Amino acid sequence: MAMDVVDYEIKGAEMQFVEVELDPGEAAIGEAGSMMFMDAGIEMDTVFGDGAQQSGGFFGKLLGAGKRLITGESLFTTVYTNQGSGKRRVAFAAPYAGKILPMDLRQLGGTLICQKDSFLCAARGVSLGIALQQKLGTGFFGGEGFIMQKLEGDGMAFVHAGGTVVRRELKAGETLLVDTGCVVAYTPGVDFDIQYVGKIKTALFGGEGLFLARLSGPGQVWLQSLPLSRLASRIFAAAPQRGGSREEGSMLGGFASGGLLGSVLGGDDE
Repeated sequence: MAMDVVDYEIKGAEMQFVEVELDPGEAAIGEAGSMMFMDAGIEMDTVFGDGAQQSGGFFGKLLGAGKRLITGESLFTTVYTNQGSGKRRVAFAAPYAGKILPMDLRQLGGTLICQKDSFLCAARGVSLGIALQQKLGTGFFGGEGFIMQKLEGDGMAFVHAGGTVVRRELKAGETLLVDTGCVVAYTPGVDFDIQYVGKIKTALFGGEGLFLARLSGPGQVWLQSLPLSRLASRIFAAAPQRGGSREEGSMLGGFASGGLLGSVLGGDDE
């Protein structure tokens, strides 16, 4: 399939969205639920798989959908096609606070490997596949880094990362140790492996888990400061476990749900 060349503009700071400009006949593919708004004249079409195997018959569509299912994504993607006579725009919004990274696959050698939940949208013709880590240890202990998405093509793709993003250029033999959830994407030349932290006390009480991702060059690596899994765990830990509202740090906060003052006045300290 021919690759569409699209213009784009990323707007916002902490909560960003990307506007993709489509010429007549051009199209973009978006992750389910990522569309923010679009101009009249753009037609939406939900397709089975990633939209890149539409000329491959039913088996090609089934293969593309199966790859997405393995990575935990929806079986379907949405294709936005400009059916009008002039330029039209469609916008895709980030799912949580962070940055949208424009990835020109042509400049990256045609392939990018990224976290399975980081893909946002792309020009039509970008193929969404899977990248299974080949090493046994990575498979058993890699967590978020075991099954990743593989973006292939020579067009633009947009990846979302949480918090602040840093790009590192690793030279041949240069190694970086990273929390597995903080790895957003890397180029295929980077070797991805899992390394044990080495000390039982650090593993049990350090709060960083038992294993770290070991990234070795040459290649480019993109890292995020706030993985969605870390954000979700902090929200869950801070949420009241027995229902009701709670003001953290206040003696009066737990009154209605059995807090300090409520337990004293209610005689729970007997």
